[in-house]
Amino acid sequence: MDNAGKEREAVQLMAEAEKRVKASHSFLRGLFGGNTKIEEACEMYTRAANMFKMAKNWSAAGNAFCQAAKLHMQLQSKHDSATSFVDAGNAYKKADPQEAINCLNAAIDIYTDMGRFTIAAKHHITIAEIYETELVDIEKAIAHYEQSADYYKGEESNSSANKCLLKVAAYAAQLEQYQKAIEIYEQVGANTMDNPLLKYSAKDYFFKAALCHFIVDELNAKLALEKYEEMFPAFTDSRECKLLKVKEFDSISRLDQWLTTMLLRIKKSIQGDGEGDGDLKSGILRRKWAITYGTFGNMAHLLLSSLPVGISYEEMICTEQVPLPSLFHNQPNVLVCKRGGVSVLML
Repeated sequence: MDNAGKEREAVQLMAEAEKRVKASHSFLRGLFGGNTKIEEACEMYTRAANMFKMAKNWSAAGNAFCQAAKLHMQLQSKHDSATSFVDAGNAYKKADPQEAINCLNAAIDIYTDMGRFTIAAKHHITIAEIYETELVDIEKAIAHYEQSADYYKGEESNSSANKCLLKVAAYAAQLEQYQKAIEIYEQVGANTMDNPLLKYSAKDYFFKAALCHFIVDELNAKLALEKYEEMFPAFTDSRECKLLKVKEFDSISRLDQWLTTMLLRIKKSIQGDGEGDGDLKSGILRRKWAITYGTFGNMAHLLLSSLPVGISYEEMICTEQVPLPSLFHNQPNVLVCKRGGVSVLML
């Protein structure tokens, strides 16, 4: 049967279901077998919905499932009603996102009334995802992720709750709600650092919390960094913590003019990658460089973590203080030599 045939059959089933619903409202039918007609109508609406699904008529499928859900509710069958509302929501997602949300909210109301909070939380996530991808309403997406996390917490599903909270934190930071993001990252970090399976993720959450602190206030960021190291000693040796300390150092002792100039030139070369004119030096190709600036004792450390490949040579003049051999010991094609009183990096 082709799609047109399936739709015709679905329309016939809908008409038959409506007849049975009307028949159930008559006085005599109400006394004798009214519920039977409603049950038959429920079955027909569900069959019609599935036929519409096969024909890819998603709006009609969603409507048929909704009709079945309402009749199930009339029969006091809450579970079947909620299931039909979810089926309606899944069908409407492909055609009418707002109507999908309405159906899922109806299902959530039933599940929460039944005390099925874990299932309700799952459907709140689905609604949040619709707001994220289809309706692009981040504030409402956040609200549903928060509600989902609240339900998961109540059911002691802390891992699922944390996943929802991390989505909230990420969006809060994007919306410049930094304090909210900080509180969530700190909370999730504290919850995971004592878990043997999850503790290695804690450094990522403390790192993100510290980044939000730096945007708001550098002094508070420094204090927060010290707190995170005290709470979670493994954070101290992490790459994330070292990067944060680079920012902390730069806020206290600014880069000197030479390093500032070099870094700005490198930044310019990255922004201009692929352009034909304006190279830093005649005959030298532009390459993307990953730069991290930090300190080791009193020495400046200029680390090039991604070296260019496929070129015959390149030079980068560095000060005597930079321990070039130690930086590039794992790069076999790097030769460090002396030229004119400075170290020259030959690639």
